[in-house]
Amino acid sequence: MVSACLLGNPVRYDGRSKLLENPALEALMTQQRVISFCPEVAGGLPVPRPAAEINGGDGHDVVTERARVCTEAEEDVTDYFVAGARRALALCREHDIDVAILTESSPSCGSSQVYDGSFSRNAVAGSGVTTALLRQHGIRVFNQFQLEAACRYLESSEREREQ
Repeated sequence: MVSACLLGNPVRYDGRSKLLENPALEALMTQQRVISFCPEVAGGLPVPRPAAEINGGDGHDVVTERARVCTEAEEDVTDYFVAGARRALALCREHDIDVAILTESSPSCGSSQVYDGSFSRNAVAGSGVTTALLRQHGIRVFNQFQLEAACRYLESSEREREQ
């Protein structure tokens, strides 16, 4: 599974994409091994939409109901983020997906950092809501800067299955 915005789909909060042009990703697409997904849109949020950040923790805290996802205007959009994460997990289960390549810093998809909830573009260590839920269920999550590592992982897990 790959974040839809990385594949050029204009699904980000600002109505834009974050197209990732990479030969390894293009090879996976040619092999028809990519499923495009945006958890925020799948959770019911429109495009465009107000930017949102996690307040009081990271995605793990949202999944365990110890933190919320809010817009700068303090609108609570947590339920949309959790719904999108659940749909991502269902998609992974349906298609036997064990690797996701998601967009870093996103409140849904961040894998090593997210913004701190102050809307000052201050990134902190942590993961997004979808990443947290997927990892909780054994799915490996990489960001767009770790694409080669993701491909190496896929290759090694395929070799293990063949043995």
